[in-house]
Amino acid sequence: MANPWAGEVEIALNGVPHLARLTLGALAELEAALGVGTLVELVERFEAGRFSTRDVLLLVVAGLRGGGWKGQVADLVAVEIGGGPVGAAQAAAQLLACAFTVPEVR
Repeated sequence: MANPWAGEVEIALNGVPHLARLTLGALAELEAALGVGTLVELVERFEAGRFSTRDVLLLVVAGLRGGGWKGQVADLVAVEIGGGPVGAAQAAAQLLACAFTVPEVR
């Protein structure tokens, strides 16, 4: 189960749950892969709904790698991501939110 206090998001690959989180290394890898000057630019793209499928895929890969997954982008081509494209986009947005905010205490 994902721990939001640790910035974790659960992503299912072919029905198998994986923990994902954006570590500092994963964020640096993501910046380089997307060619963005800052992560603020990427967050703004998501907030404005101007993200591409490539943005989502690279964010999911960075999060999975930050969670210990050893795969690459090419490994996700034939994988069913839980929730399909919408689930992947939601997970990507959650990863960004978890990386830059503190969860609410209820």
